[in-house]
Amino acid sequence: MSTSTDPAQPAAAPAGHVLVVGEALVDVVHRADGSVAEHPGGSLANVALTLGRLGRDARLATWLGHDAHGEAVRAWLDDSAVTLTPGSTDAPTTSVATAHLDANGAATYEFDLEWRVPAGTAPDAGTLAVHTGSIAAVLEPGASDVRALVAAARDTATITYDPNARPALMGDPADARTRIEALVALADVVKVSDEDVAWLAPGADPVAVAREWLALGPALVVVTFGGEGAVAVTAAGEQRVTAPRVEVVDTVGAGDSFMGALLDGLWEAGLLGADRREALRAIDATVLGDVLRRCVAVAAVTVSRAGANPPRRAELAPA
Repeated sequence: MSTSTDPAQPAAAPAGHVLVVGEALVDVVHRADGSVAEHPGGSLANVALTLGRLGRDARLATWLGHDAHGEAVRAWLDDSAVTLTPGSTDAPTTSVATAHLDANGAATYEFDLEWRVPAGTAPDAGTLAVHTGSIAAVLEPGASDVRALVAAARDTATITYDPNARPALMGDPADARTRIEALVALADVVKVSDEDVAWLAPGADPVAVAREWLALGPALVVVTFGGEGAVAVTAAGEQRVTAPRVEVVDTVGAGDSFMGALLDGLWEAGLLGADRREALRAIDATVLGDVLRRCVAVAAVTVSRAGANPPRRAELAPA
């Protein structure tokens, strides 16, 4: 265990857990060849699942029903050691997302869902980080509760956020950007895709938008560029990593697995927890590069397989 009292110095990875708040559902995937398959998923569930498969304690506050779809999601999460928080199975039905894949495996979505935050959801003394985003952060009635939870949690935990835009649910891009940037301002770490930025700010340079968002308050903003890699923006500058070349089966869950790996890497570096906020702002370039390379490696495995199926730690090369 490090004995340094300098908050900018690395600390040993602490014990604790990440509280992930948001949707779990079933993806009904229509492929370009006409075949149809069902996979448990949901952006926030995918992040929790990635953390669980990487050996981390992940707690998911979500909204599932007691039905066949809900049972499939619960079994999928349980197999990866994800814990559901109390009240997460109180929904009347389990939500469904219908994904249509093009010839390149890229997905567009339609949704039949309801989102609520389970009553009593809050971080506790062991919560190192609270992660949210996507549908959970914009769809009422749950979105208002998510924002209140995140604002309150800043005193005790790192806040991480992935807008993961869903145009079918988010309405006008300008209005969505206003709501999204309110959460960016509360976050310590933001991950956003180039496709999200293209919808929110047509014609804008994604890295320039990341710089604008960094000025709102986060310590770190990461832009993903699919198979081209990712760029991280911090107060010290920008850092780019390339992605491994793989044969893409589909992109379902790729960004979420990147996000889970980002949380895992920051956890390993001792940079999660409200008391590590200044250390996160001063993240070492070598540490950040190592974290980002791990993230693109995890996402590459996910896109090489059908559905949201991130790797387990044993499948990855040593960090």
